[in-house]
Amino acid sequence: MKKKIVVLTGAGMSAESGIATFRDTDGLWENHRVEDVATPEGFRVNPELVLDFYNARRRELLGTKPNKGHLGLVDLEERFDVSIVTQNVDNLHEIAGSSHVVHLHGELMKSRSTRDPSIIYEMTADNCEINMGDKCELGSQLRPDIVWFGEAVPMIEEAAKLVEQADIIVIIGTSLNVYPAAALVDYAKAGTPIYLIDPKDVRANRRNIIFIQKGASEGVKELKKILLKD
Repeated sequence: MKKKIVVLTGAGMSAESGIATFRDTDGLWENHRVEDVATPEGFRVNPELVLDFYNARRRELLGTKPNKGHLGLVDLEERFDVSIVTQNVDNLHEIAGSSHVVHLHGELMKSRSTRDPSIIYEMTADNCEINMGDKCELGSQLRPDIVWFGEAVPMIEEAAKLVEQADIIVIIGTSLNVYPAAALVDYAKAGTPIYLIDPKDVRANRRNIIFIQKGASEGVKELKKILLKD
């Protein structure tokens, strides 16, 4: 039976592909206040601004491709049962070929009903915009299928269950001091090895952590050497 690896990924995973980080230290996202484009209140106040913002993010995403870090995680599926829990809203893990991806914060290439959150539509390169007047089958305005600040994270329980079952945990591009990765790691079985890949000097008060101080692509390359050697 294959060992189970759960990989927790954040903004640093996709940064090498050219995806802007979700929130910089200045509190702006692509020159917008996060409160204006990533909250239910922002959508109520100016839905057109919010829709235009995510339309631009989709066009940006369509011009990118997975990096060697994404592809390296796919390679691990040959030897391990790999599940990816990502904070990212891009679909680069799926494009790379990862077979089991859980999105904590929603998916940029999907739209959903403002009346019924379970009504979700896939978007394509030829149909990558949501505009005012675009409605679901119930007649309600469509919105991005994104978990905004202040909204519940519906996939958090599934993510926690995966971490509970993990034989190995890998964290890439998000520190152990940032929610939800920090909280999810607490569900790991005692003694579960944790690999943390980040070019920054991340330190945390936890045992069983192996630090790989590199970016996503080089870090995953080193991780593969370690895991496949064992």
